[in-house]
Amino acid sequence: VCAATPLLLKNSFAQFGHVSGQFVLDGEVPKLPALKITGKDTEVCAAKPHPDETLIVDSKTQGIANVIVYLKKAPATIHPDLKTPKEKTLVFDQKNCRFMPHVLLVQAGQTVMVKSDDPINHNTHTHPFRNEELNFIVRPNDREGVPVKYEQPELFPTMVNCDLHPHMKAYWMILDHPYSAVTNAEGKFTIENLPAGNYELTVWHERSGYVDRALKAAVFADETTDLGSMKVPLAKFKVE
Repeated sequence: VCAATPLLLKNSFAQFGHVSGQFVLDGEVPKLPALKITGKDTEVCAAKPHPDETLIVDSKTQGIANVIVYLKKAPATIHPDLKTPKEKTLVFDQKNCRFMPHVLLVQAGQTVMVKSDDPINHNTHTHPFRNEELNFIVRPNDREGVPVKYEQPELFPTMVNCDLHPHMKAYWMILDHPYSAVTNAEGKFTIENLPAGNYELTVWHERSGYVDRALKAAVFADETTDLGSMKVPLAKFKVE
């Protein structure tokens, strides 16, 4: 993956800027078959085709969705507008036997309400490293939800799965700061209001693991550092 060239910093005291970029696939876009749904509750889970969400690539731009870009550690200064999350509660839903969203950015202290729109039981099983592992039932059509609150940041994304329906998987990125992003359908991301300075961003995707452990970016006050279009080889994603 290409990395930005570090630049000399301007005065960085209490000044903030942004960093953006795009991750694109270097190679032919693979056509992954829909998931095969077998076993329990097929009348619900197999009622509609389930796309393979482990690698979503835009056919026009080659952009890679669901790439997580984040700082492993909080910087010494956090923008005043970001010290407290704007949303106290996040929704993690289950519909047609799919987790929605597939990737969820969580700030430590936020409450995740785990809901279901399906007429069957699901269970939500989290696999954090630092926080407590949870495994609980979500009842049919539970629109109130089960609250989950983690206080410790994680070093890498946490897998969430449903043991009752093995095809269901998703990821939570749990951090103690706001400086993270997940790429959109065109593979683009923006992290806003970083203190001016030099950074090494961690880039992660569920099929490849670390895409880049130290993506360099220099952030300047009142400017957006555009890292441009960064190519990721198809081989990185282990597509057969």
